[in-house]
Amino acid sequence: MTDDAALPFFVYGTLRRGQRNHGRYLHGHCERVEPAELAGAALYEGPGYPYAVADPDPGRRVRGELVTVRAGDFAQVLAELDELEGCRPDGRGLYVRRPLPVTASLAAPGTARVTAWVYLAGPDLTTRLRATDPVLIPSGDWTAR
Repeated sequence: MTDDAALPFFVYGTLRRGQRNHGRYLHGHCERVEPAELAGAALYEGPGYPYAVADPDPGRRVRGELVTVRAGDFAQVLAELDELEGCRPDGRGLYVRRPLPVTASLAAPGTARVTAWVYLAGPDLTTRLRATDPVLIPSGDWTAR
């Protein structure tokens, strides 16, 4: 899989509908938005935004939305989201973008696992924020914290 494959995005914080960055970066570019969750990750409160990190606890989940961007808008949205998230090709940015399995809860019938781009806290951010005794969001849902 290439680093720019046209996958949906799993968003869990300020890019969700109703949050401050959705209108600027995603509104008008979405083909579909549906509830979803990412297993094997924990969600923490950051300085004004959340960050997700891989977590070995199989019960941990991050709740968010699976966003499918219109094909003609994908390259632009990908570039803008990478810039917003401080995603760098060397993997040392604020966030890193990874293709991960996500469970979409509105896919017909029942639920479906799909591969989506997920922005996880980069290694430096994870180290820095964990050193400050971060606040876990137990529900895994930024909007319900």
